[in-house]
Order: sequence, then C-alpha cells, then structure tokens
Amino acid sequence: MLSNEAPPTVRIVHSGHACNVEEERHTERVYTIREGETLELTCLVTGHPRPQIRWTKTAGSVSDRFQDSSVFNETLHISKIQRHQGGRYYCKAENGLGSPAIKSIRVDVYYLDDPLVTVHQSVGEAKEQFYYERTVFLRCVANSNPPVRYSWHRGRDVLSQGSDKGVEIYEPFFTQLQGETKILKLKNLRPQDYANYSCIASVRNVCGISDRNIVFKLTNKTASPSIKLLVEDPIVVNPGQTVSLVCISTGGEPNPTLSWVSSSDSLPEKSVVKGGTLTLPAITSDEAGVYSCVASNNVGNPAKKSTTIVVRALKKGRFWITPDPYHNDDNIQIGREVKISCQVEATPPEELTFGWLKNGRAMRSSERMVITQTDPDISPGTTNLDIIDLKFTDFGTYTCVAALKGGGIPEISIDVNISSTTVPPNLTVPRGKSPLVVREGDTVELECLVSGKPKPIILWSRADKEVPMPDGSLQAESYDGVLRIVNVSREMSGSYRCQTSQFNGFNVKPREAVVELIVQYPPSVEPVLLEMRQGLGRPVAMNCRVLRAHPSRVLRYEWRLGNRLLHAGHFDQSDETEYTVKSLNREGWGEYTCDVNNEAGAGRCTFLVTGKAYPPEFYYDTYSPLWQNRPTVYGFKLQWTQMNPNTVDRIVAYRLGIRQTGLQRWWEQEIPVDGTITKGELNTHNLTELIKPAAYEVRLTPITRFGEGDSTIRIITYSAPVNPHLREFHCSFEEEPICMFTQDKNDDFDWTRHSAATRDTKYTPNTGPSDDRSGSKQGFYMYIETSRPRKEGEVARLVSPFFNVVPKNPYGIANPPAYCFSFFFHMYGKHIGTLNAFLRQKGQTAAEGPAWSLSGNQGDRWKQAKVSIHPTASFQVVLEGIRGPGIEGDIAIDDVTLEEGECRDLPPINLRSSAPPTSTHIWPLSVTLAMTFLWGRR
Repeated sequence: MLSNEAPPTVRIVHSGHACNVEEERHTERVYTIREGETLELTCLVTGHPRPQIRWTKTAGSVSDRFQDSSVFNETLHISKIQRHQGGRYYCKAENGLGSPAIKSIRVDVYYLDDPLVTVHQSVGEAKEQFYYERTVFLRCVANSNPPVRYSWHRGRDVLSQGSDKGVEIYEPFFTQLQGETKILKLKNLRPQDYANYSCIASVRNVCGISDRNIVFKLTNKTASPSIKLLVEDPIVVNPGQTVSLVCISTGGEPNPTLSWVSSSDSLPEKSVVKGGTLTLPAITSDEAGVYSCVASNNVGNPAKKSTTIVVRALKKGRFWITPDPYHNDDNIQIGREVKISCQVEATPPEELTFGWLKNGRAMRSSERMVITQTDPDISPGTTNLDIIDLKFTDFGTYTCVAALKGGGIPEISIDVNISSTTVPPNLTVPRGKSPLVVREGDTVELECLVSGKPKPIILWSRADKEVPMPDGSLQAESYDGVLRIVNVSREMSGSYRCQTSQFNGFNVKPREAVVELIVQYPPSVEPVLLEMRQGLGRPVAMNCRVLRAHPSRVLRYEWRLGNRLLHAGHFDQSDETEYTVKSLNREGWGEYTCDVNNEAGAGRCTFLVTGKAYPPEFYYDTYSPLWQNRPTVYGFKLQWTQMNPNTVDRIVAYRLGIRQTGLQRWWEQEIPVDGTITKGELNTHNLTELIKPAAYEVRLTPITRFGEGDSTIRIITYSAPVNPHLREFHCSFEEEPICMFTQDKNDDFDWTRHSAATRDTKYTPNTGPSDDRSGSKQGFYMYIETSRPRKEGEVARLVSPFFNVVPKNPYGIANPPAYCFSFFFHMYGKHIGTLNAFLRQKGQTAAEGPAWSLSGNQGDRWKQAKVSIHPTASFQVVLEGIRGPGIEGDIAIDDVTLEEGECRDLPPINLRSSAPPTSTHIWPLSVTLAMTFLWGRR
C-alpha cells in the first residue's frame, strides 16, 4: 500500500428534523423523526482513493423506493418521510483497499393517526330493542408509533377503572385491528350513560405529536346502519347507456356515510358519486362487474348491498367443419356425415339465440339436418348443424346467425360453404423460403402456403424453443400465412412453426410446416472504444478481438489512423489482431480504428491514443483543511494525488482555476511542478483570501508536453469550525455563534457575551473590563456575571468545538503532536474567584486536573496565557470560571487561539505593577505549561 493510500472508514451524521438521536448497543444509532418531515443522512467517509458510497436499506436491498439519485450520493434525502420508510439504513464505502466500511443507523418514524370509536352490542342481545337496558361496548383504536395511550371521558368527567360501577375499561384479549385498543364497557345502560364520550389518544408529546381526540354521542336511538338498493340485480344494459345505481339509508344513528366500491378495486374514472347515487355514463364492457354500496356510522358492522351490472355484447364469431366423425377420413364425401359448428362469445349467455340459413333461407331441425345449441361436450355459446347422409343437393352456403334477445346489439352472421370443392387444408413452404438468410435490422417475411377451402387461420410459434414471438405473445395469428418481422435481431434466429387452426377451417388433425430463419450480423468486437495514454518515445500495442459474428468465416481486418490505412489482412486461426506503434511520436497521437468485416457488415474497435495526463484526485480525508485566516477571510489547504502520473510524460505544471459559486468568471494561475510526481505522492497548495462564508469551485488541470490533461473539479464550502483543523484557530467572539463554543449543560450558570459599550457596570463599577482585548469598547468578549443570584463557588464552563488530532503517521499516533493553546483574560475585582483551563479528550472517562489555573485579583489589565498541550485523540478545551466570595468578581476572556506546535516566543513574566496582585498558579506535571502576562491597553 502506498504511503498516502488508506482503506475506507465511514460514519453517519444527520441534519434536519430529528426528534431524538440516541446510541444503542454495538454503537448503532437510532434516529427518531416525525412522519412528514425531511430525513437527511450524510455519510462522512475517509480513505484514499476516494471511496465509492452506496446507501442501502435492510440488509442491502435498494427496493424501498427512496430516491435513486440518493442511493450513490453522500447524502440520503427523503422528503416527507412516511411510516413505511422507517427501518435500518446502511452506508457502505469501498475503494478497493481492505474491506468495505459499513455503518448503519435505524430510522424510527413516529406518527399518531386520529382515533376511531366503534360501538358494538353482544350478539345474544341483538334481537331485542337496541341499547335499551343492554350492555354496550365502545372500542377506541388509533395507529401510532410509539405505542399510544388512551383515556376515556364522559362529558368532562374522566372515566377510569373503578370510578363508576357501571363502567369497565379493559384491553381485549384478541384483536385483529392494527394498533392498541381500549374498550369501554357500559353494563346495563342507565340514563346517565346516554352522553358524549371522548377518547383521547396520546403518545405523550413525543416528537411534538399532540394528542388526538374523537367524540361519540351515545343516545337511546343509537343503532347500526341499514340500507336499501333501489335497483334490480342484475342490471342488464347495452354498451353506451348511462347507468345510475341508487342506494338509500333506511336506518342508523348517527346518520351513516354512504360509499360505493367495485369488484375491480377502483371505480371507473368517469364515474360520478353524489350522495348515495353512483352514475356510470356511456358504460363499456370493461366496466361490467359487481358494485357495492357500503354504509358506515361506526356502530356495529357496516351495511353492504351489491348488484351486478351486465353489459350485453356479442363478439368473436368462429366456425369449423368436421368431416365424417365415424370414418377416419379428412375429406367431405357424398353419403357421409358433415358437422358445421359455429361459436360466439355472448353476454349474458342466456340471451344468446342462434338461427341457421341455407342459401339465405331459414332452416329447421329435421331427421337429416339436426340443429343443436350449446353442445355439453364443447364450449358454451356453440351451435351445431349435423348433415347426415350428405347429398349433392346439400351443397351450398350455410349461414349461422347469432343474436341477443331484445335486440340493441348487432347480429353476427358467419357463412360456411359446403361443396365438392370444400377440401381439407394443406401447408407447404414455398421453394427458396427456408432457410431464410437476412441481415440484422432488416424486415423479413416468413411464408407458409395454405391450400384448401375454406382457408384456415394460420398460427405461428417458435418450434425450437419455448420463447415468445417477436410481438411478445406465444402464438401469432395470420390470415394469409405470412409472418412479418420488422427490425429482425440475432436473437430471432431459429425455427418457426406454421400450423392450421381448427377455427374458421376444418376440424381435422392440424397441418404444420417449419421455416428456418438465419440472421446474419456484423462482428461484435472488443474493445469498442479504449482510451490509451502514453508518453512520447514509448511503444503502444492495440489489440482488437472478435467476440462473435455470423457468418464467422471470411473475416477481414483493416487498421487505420484517421483515414490513413496502416495494415490489412485476414483472420486465420486466431480471433484477434494486434497493431503496435514501436515508438510514439507526435504524429502518432490520434484515433486508431480496426474494422473487422464479414458479409453482414463491419465491427469496429477504436483506440484513442494521446499523451493527455489523467485527472488529479483530490485528497478528501485530510483533517479538515479549512482554517481561519482573519475575521473576514479563510484559507483552504488543497491536497491531491495524481492518477497514473508515470503513464504519460512528466507533468510540468498544474493550471488552477477558481471561481466563487454562482459567478461566471474563473481566475486562473499556474502551479509549477519541480521534479517528477510519483504515484500516491501528496501534492498541496494553499488557497488564501477566500471570503467568508462564500463557497468556491476549484478546477485543477495537469499540463504535459502534450498540453492540458483531464481536469478535476471540487467545491470548497466554508463552514464554521465544527471540527477545525489546528493550523490556526482564532476566536474573538465578535459574532453571535461564538465560533461554535457551547455552554456546558452540567454547570451552574453560563458565560455571557458582551461589549463594554452595552454592559451595565453601574452596580459593579470596580470589576470586569472596560473594553475588549484590542481596546475597543464596541468589541465583544465573554465574561461571567457574578452579581446576584450567583453564589460563591458556582461554576460556569465554556466548551470549545471538537478539534481533530493530526498524526504525523496516518496509521497511529506514536508521538502525540503539540498545540499551543492561548487566550487573553481579565481578572479585576476584590472578589475574583478562579479561572481554569482544561483539556478534555474524546473517550476519556474521568476528568483530569486543569491544564492551567489562576485565582485572585490580577488588576484592571488584559493578560495572555499560553499552554502547550499534547492530546492523543480528538479533544476540546474548557474554560471554567468559578465565582468568588462577592459581586466584584467578574472574569472575562477574549481572543482564544489554538495553533500547531509548541508555544514559542515567550517573553519573561513581567508584572509592571507597583503592587503585584496575589495569585495562585496550578498545573499538572503531565502538561507542559508556558504562561505569559501581557499588559493590554486601557
């Protein structure tokens, strides 16, 4: 592994509308969010090369419909999250080094639906007068997460178990309803039981979800719903008619709500529901089915009544001729029997009627002409005409006429000719039509010649494998024996079967034939496109390989650079060809092609040979390269490695482009490169004078003798130093966020941000600063206010953000780095207590003693303290002020600084005061201390 390569690590951070985030065992985090809020999880990764990131849910599945654009980004964003989207989300990072890094977070979606109250009566008592001296049950249910709690009220009175002898409150032993339920049992109804009952569902304001309430009014008239349909069942209509279904409520208190449902799950789009009336304008056959009216008032079970709409229709007329079924003969012969069958699909089937005509005249059933309808041995909707002892006079045209009783639907008539020329079918493939050889992309027609009278429908299917036809069906119908395939592909090669259908033809053993289809296609080659980068004077070898082709013989290749022919030949035993440039020169840069030809066309390998440098790769897992330069500007340490630097000529410089996001103009400069860059070598460049809090787009382009290489672009975003790099951290408390310092939640009171211009010192004139450390009365600082109600010994702690330790060796901290922590303090007043500075390291269980401590009056001066610290893990610094015995004890701090390296340039301690103040200094031996008092301006 190269020195700058590192396997991936990953952690998940969140933003947005979390109600709570807590750690569970095995470091899993649980993120609680309210339904409808926005979930935003960000995957922070380290590792070089930059790891690829993927979000999955529940053991690697991406099927849970969170946005595809989020799956491969650092940030997973789900707006208006729904309850089904809760679960465990995984962030996986991999860069090919070591094992992938995976972290998970469990998302718990909280919600509370409106409760629902339903009223029931025991079954054994339902025949009596409803609710009169009977036992009634009120059930309350609400879906929720976390589990819901219920409370019952009668009017304004709270009902609880034991509060009323006529009332019981319990949970059912069995329930099929989702969610928890609470049942209120009213035993032998009394007059006072007729009242308003309210069920309050509560999740105790978790996630800010307020209680939900529903009221049910119980009276001596309360009853379950009953309804009546003012329509027939079934309703038989013609297509195009407007159908109205009317449903009325005949009972129920409170008034039931009426709704309509369909057996097809949803009502037709054009349907109109108004009250209890459902209107279906211009009805079609697809809209036939069962329609149900449902009435509900949450008392007892909903009432439901249904009717069936039947849309009358006739379709799919078919016929077939069966020669003498008692003799094994497919021909029609005089003296033998012939059966003519006719079939249609009718709705409703009981309205179907058939009639037979011979040469246009109506026929009746007789001993020799037997007419039957709906033969039980064949499918419904069928009529047969049996001609027994066929005579010459029986030749003619027989017409089968199908109709529906009542009219309104057009008849279907089918003509069948019986004559001496009526012969069974025969199938042949025309000469030269099998095998058929075509080229991929052509249109082809497969043909079977069918003879016989009448001509049957031809069914086409694949004969060599169970795969669909080109149109997606298993069989394709053809009335002329031709199967037409547009834009034929190589997968369509194979055998196709043409077969007679018994419908619209003879009911005899099917005739069939097979057509072979051969699809020729040009050679498939690899690589289709390959970019090859090489330095001048070096060899370049290009290889083009044939994967498949039809026909596979007579393959010829041609190598070209642009339009210039370089080399040509035929394939012999091998399926690949190679072309080598022995020493690349400038004229050798360009696009090389290798065309491989057969009878169907050409396949092409393309090689783009350049000396173009590969793009640089920005080094992301540096320890926060952002640093504070001055109050209005910031700096950024740009770091990158070069992808495959030895492949091309030496990189002589980089072109750096930078522009503020949202602006058009780029500012550019060249960064010269001395010497040769090696693979994995870390390159750096400091960007300064970046304006807070603007973000910048940075473009980096390598330059070689070839010219400019591929560019890489990244965005630099300014953020307040949550994890500041310790190149230099400076905070003068001039802005309200106070540099991400926070107040300790476990202290007695807080530090206060103020300026001398606004601080009221009327009551305590002999304590605290009269200006900030720079001497400005408008400048801000932090101080502890020791006036009442503060008491002696009470503590205020100000905690810095976390700082990352930058190890000199990225794989361990053998020698902890040093940092210089400094700040200015003002400790003036006769009641001054103590000011302590602590080092708090991540993972530390017990607090160590102060790294610096000072007590007592130090005079009306700003002074500076400096401490060298040697943390071994991410750390914070804590400034602790302790109140002294009285109100003249205000302690102030300003200009807190943290820099890399030991504290240097320490002038000797010089207290230029005529009466040196009393003070005590405490520091542990484990911490190197250097402290300087510098007199400030008054």
